Amino acid sequence: MRTPVLPITLEDFNLEAAERRLCVEALAFAGNIVGAAQLLGITRHALKRRIIKLELRWSRTEGTGRVGPEASE
Repeated sequence: MRTPVLPITLEDFNLEAAERRLCVEALAFAGNIVGAAQLLGITRHALKRRIIKLELRWSRTEGTGRVGPEASE
């Protein structure tokens, strides 16, 4: 998988917010946990731990990944 070059602008230096944003963007771009973990340079287990820690709602519906509070609707 080719690593995309995406400009991401952070509003502040909040590390947890930056981690959340990167996880959300990677999951949305890749569409699955394995691909998102590869984009982030971590294992899928490490990404799953971050999803739990950051309380992200991850759902694979109709082949596309939705991340965030609306994913559980």
